[in-house]
Amino acid sequence: MITPEAVTERFVRYVKIDTQSDPESPTVPSTAKQKNLGNVLVEELKTIGIQDAELDEYGYVYATIPSTSKKENVPVLCFCSHMDTSPDCSGAKVNPQIHKNYQGGDIHLPNDATQVLTPHAHPDLKNQIGNDIITADGTTLLGADNKAGLAEIMAAAEYLMQHPEVKHGVIRILFTPDEEIGRGVDKVDMQKLGAQFGYTMDGESLGHIEAENFSADAVVITINGVSAHPGFAKGKMESAIKIAGAIIDELPKKKLSPESTHGKKGFVHPTSVSGGIEQVVIKFIIRDFVTEGLKEKEDMLKQITEKVMKNYPNSTFDFKVIEQYRNMKSVIDQHPDVINYAKKAIKKSGIKPQMQAIRGGTDGSRLSFMGMPCPNIFAGEHAFHGKQEWVSVKDMQKAAEVVVNICRVWEKETK
Repeated sequence: MITPEAVTERFVRYVKIDTQSDPESPTVPSTAKQKNLGNVLVEELKTIGIQDAELDEYGYVYATIPSTSKKENVPVLCFCSHMDTSPDCSGAKVNPQIHKNYQGGDIHLPNDATQVLTPHAHPDLKNQIGNDIITADGTTLLGADNKAGLAEIMAAAEYLMQHPEVKHGVIRILFTPDEEIGRGVDKVDMQKLGAQFGYTMDGESLGHIEAENFSADAVVITINGVSAHPGFAKGKMESAIKIAGAIIDELPKKKLSPESTHGKKGFVHPTSVSGGIEQVVIKFIIRDFVTEGLKEKEDMLKQITEKVMKNYPNSTFDFKVIEQYRNMKSVIDQHPDVINYAKKAIKKSGIKPQMQAIRGGTDGSRLSFMGMPCPNIFAGEHAFHGKQEWVSVKDMQKAAEVVVNICRVWEKETK
């Protein structure tokens, strides 16, 4: 249905465009360079015949594939991916490497001898025998998260525009900025989008459907210490740096951390520490599949902070909780067709569907609470946010086929 070249050529082109987002930036999008890719996508959409494609002032791409169905009541579907890459690892000057016809064993990345993909560390490589694998060169991330999704949606859009005999309802395309910093749908115009159900193409292994994710909060602790000249500091100085270090040292070491949890276990994770003797800001992310578990973890963190602060009577702290997103399961469970039709579409592509939970979040989790139930579908991405990130061409090809089949299934099932 869709050729490997249709996704590969696009993907390689997209990952070469630096689109890292910046959590410290107050602008929307957080980095202007994300619009560089947005402009490319709009021009490509227009080239394949989608004339209403647009990039708005906030860096969102909107486009419409018109209905080919005679049925007037087919729900409007949205397919969504994000354009930014993670700030955790460089996304500049990405140099994609295509490893043809993978036959097993280790994959050595050419520009850093320490970067070696092994089947032990990357188990899904064992399912990729005979497939082409794309990596970066070992010096940057690849950007498969989420440019694989972009390539898949674009390839599916071109196919649908070229094949009007494929029956489907109105399809809306949404490409977002700043998903990696939790702001991916902050400025989405839901009325303009006008879709009833959606799918993000931002998942991992072949066949995966993700309909539940972490609930998430951020916590910002600001420590106000007491500064004094170090030569005359006895009995006076209360270093905010040392206070922050003591708080972090009190965190559980064998549980409730990313490095000690898996499955549906949540965590408390310090992501940055900044400041000096007088003031330090510690930023945390709090995660739990059960929303009520967030407060339990936040209370624990506050108790740790209060315990440490007792040793520094002249210092103070501020403890701020910021809601980020919630588990989409509670919304999607009310709309079983959105999952059932995705399963049918995946089976139609010759793949076994597998329900998974995301140890993270997607734009789909927030879009679900904004009125558009939106589970996540596999995109073939692996080892996100690091130099060993990789993607399978075959999985991208199949994901693009699944997009087309989801459109077909919704049209067929609509009475």
